[in-house]
Amino acid sequence: MWIEKLSDGVVQVQTPIGPRYLMPSFLQRVYFLWMFRNFPILPHAVLSNGQQRMVDRMCSEQRFVSMAYADGMDDAPVIGTVEKRPTMKTGPDFLPPRRPVTSESTGLAAEVRQRS
Repeated sequence: MWIEKLSDGVVQVQTPIGPRYLMPSFLQRVYFLWMFRNFPILPHAVLSNGQQRMVDRMCSEQRFVSMAYADGMDDAPVIGTVEKRPTMKTGPDFLPPRRPVTSESTGLAAEVRQRS
């Protein structure tokens, strides 16, 4: 199984539009075998910065293999799966607006303090 993955393995990338299959070079397959040695599926967020860049670069270079692998016709061994979800943008520009504090909530806090 390891030899099949080393010679013909592909890496599956789960994207919002469906699974895509990357065909890495031989050295990249060796690295991916090491990367997925303990887990068959890894979220993109848990990868190191270098690993994330490598996956992103392979995706941006359009190094996808044909959809025959997706149909299971050629049965290329999958080295591992990267779950690539859309990133949530955070920061003051992307956060939802905060609701103002009403007098009721401050009144409840004062009432609780009085009862204690």
